[in-house]
Amino acid sequence: MMAVTEVSIIVPCLNEADNIFPFVEAIKNIFCDVKWEIIFVDDNSSDGTIHNIRQISQEDPRVRGILRLNRKGLSSAVIEGALSVSSPYIAVMDGDLQHDEACLPSMLNLLRAHKADLVVASRYIDGGGNEGLSSAWRRGLSKTGIKLAIKLSHAPITDPMSGFFMIKQEIFDEIVPSLSGKGFKILLDLILSSKNPLSIAEVPMIFRKRIYGESKLGIPVLLSFAMMLTKAAIKR
Repeated sequence: MMAVTEVSIIVPCLNEADNIFPFVEAIKNIFCDVKWEIIFVDDNSSDGTIHNIRQISQEDPRVRGILRLNRKGLSSAVIEGALSVSSPYIAVMDGDLQHDEACLPSMLNLLRAHKADLVVASRYIDGGGNEGLSSAWRRGLSKTGIKLAIKLSHAPITDPMSGFFMIKQEIFDEIVPSLSGKGFKILLDLILSSKNPLSIAEVPMIFRKRIYGESKLGIPVLLSFAMMLTKAAIKR
């Protein structure tokens, strides 16, 4: 028997007020035949993000928001959101519209068919692209992080810095006690923290340009990522 909600989409957000309405519409258009819900986890944005979320929630119960006070960070936001759901599949996406929602059906089908425990939307396999990174500097920063991640972790994926993935809830629940909950790149933390090797599949994603708001990618993000990798390498 299929669960009432099959896919829960966790969206950590900070100052993404202008993106909330188009994000929800995009999910409605791509998941016409799937029972879904969206959980926005807002780190007390100053631009009224939570107000837009609540406005939609009043009309569509599939959309809800978690407002976090005195707590910051993408990874911990994802964990908090994911632990609030009961659907068999959990998707994680950014709230800035740069992740292509058209990847979601393929990701879901792979999990449904038990061909993977975790499916990652990758910019670096055939059909993918990272044109949405706003400058050569940001593209270089991203590639540096990816090379470092693959070298230190031996992660069996092409895009360990992807923030767009879908995982079976039962697998997430097994791993979550071991997660650090720190930093901005939870995907690699999931892979490194799993006691058993994960079956991982990838689907191509075109990383789109941001229309509204500002990117959170920068040196602090990369440094946090590097620290997590270093700890993982030492532990291994």
